[in-house]
Amino acid sequence: MLFDSMVEHLIFFYYVLKRDWMVLSLDISEINISLFRLVNDLGKEYPFLNPTFIFIAEYMVFLLALSVLIIWFTRDKNNRIMILCASIAFICAFTVGKVSGVFHSNYQPFVELNDVNKLIHKEKDNSFPSDHTILFVSYCFSFWLFKRGWSILWVLLAVLVGVSRIWVGVHYPLDVLTGILISLTAATFIYLIFPKLSVTQATIKIYENYENKLLLLFKRTMRNKSKNF
Repeated sequence: MLFDSMVEHLIFFYYVLKRDWMVLSLDISEINISLFRLVNDLGKEYPFLNPTFIFIAEYMVFLLALSVLIIWFTRDKNNRIMILCASIAFICAFTVGKVSGVFHSNYQPFVELNDVNKLIHKEKDNSFPSDHTILFVSYCFSFWLFKRGWSILWVLLAVLVGVSRIWVGVHYPLDVLTGILISLTAATFIYLIFPKLSVTQATIKIYENYENKLLLLFKRTMRNKSKNF
């Protein structure tokens, strides 16, 4: 009798938890859609801003890539450690994002909802979490961790990119927020651990040795060419 009673209570608690979880999931989904509408509909109210947000959502990634290259080739050791750590943070966050996408997935808003202000071309796919947000937050937050001060502008840029992905209709707020949380965690962990590791210093040193050899070879080649002329 006691065993049967325990089983009945467990089954009861299971169904209560299942019901509460479904209610919570429904509430989160409604909030997610409401926030999406709030941002995405701004493109209908202020269409003159759409080209700006399209540029940020689509092409700001090229500015980030260019910035990473410029910072790396300043040949400052601390800058290179920062770029290395940011890159590792991105790889970790991107991997976690892909794994989380296995456990939860949703199509883009323009696939699931009506009357979405879709401003860029995007194929139907899982949009959870936002890869663009993961990329920008991993790098931009790492920049701030290493440099502080005015580097907070990088963080603001990352947030703006996340908002732009909602504005153009390809991501829900929850896609973006999850990408931010994953990237913040990865960037903070890498910042606290990797710069102090001997392997990080050794990697930079090995690269710089090869870089110096290539530069020396390049200078010799150019010197020989100038002599021939």
